[in-house]
Amino acid sequence: MIKMTEIKLGDKVRCKYTGFTGLATAKTEFINGCIQILVLPKADKNNKMPEEVGIDSQSLEVIEPKKVQQVKKRNGGAMRKVMRMRGF
Repeated sequence: MIKMTEIKLGDKVRCKYTGFTGLATAKTEFINGCIQILVLPKADKNNKMPEEVGIDSQSLEVIEPKKVQQVKKRNGGAMRKVMRMRGF
């Protein structure tokens, strides 16, 4: 298990108390300081999408961090001309 102080959107998380597992899809911070994370579980066998569940961030732990994809760098090729665009 990975110990992290802050849950990021896209992380796979699990509730310490109920064992509910899914992806962190949204973060809600209330005026009283409570922070809830919306957790979306996997689809069932019939590909029916379950509803998200709001869980307090204190009771969640990160199982697997979000996978970060590498972005290809541009090769520095020629740019297209923009002179004939609409409005110019």
